[in-house]
Amino acid sequence: MKKPSSRIREEIARLQDQLKQAETREAERIGRIALKAGLGEIEIEETELQAAFEEIAGRFRGGKGATTGKKNAGDGRTGGDTSTALAPGADAGGAGEA
Repeated sequence: MKKPSSRIREEIARLQDQLKQAETREAERIGRIALKAGLGEIEIEETELQAAFEEIAGRFRGGKGATTGKKNAGDGRTGGDTSTALAPGADAGGAGEA
């Protein structure tokens, strides 16, 4: 049986909320780790920091890890989203960029 469009929209909204909550948890976890490592206290451009994170992610995924810092620039979901989520924690720890 087909679902009415209103029910599908409700389901999409619920899933988007779940995704947002999961991304927030992930960003907070990474932010806490970054602050413990002292990243909140150093002056670094966001693009450089993103490139370093992408390199680390590549290393743990088994890839080569070399990046340009613009890996997700065209798909609407950038690494900048995560960096923005980290910014409040970085501000609390020092010279983070918002």
